[in-house]
Amino acid sequence: MVTFILAGFGVVASLAWNEAIKSLVDTLLPKQTSALIGKFIYAILVTFIVVLISRYLEKISTKE
Repeated sequence: MVTFILAGFGVVASLAWNEAIKSLVDTLLPKQTSALIGKFIYAILVTFIVVLISRYLEKISTKE
């Protein structure tokens, strides 16, 4: 049961980060830049962060 609750909190946190990163990309890229390019930059950034976190969690779980 606790796992489901923590997963729910994770979804809420990820949605908050989603909006924050979107706003950051919108701020950093000029308005003339294609929206498609912005979406790809956003997707690459999110993928990079998820991979880093996943690798970190994998290291922690194998230590125990």
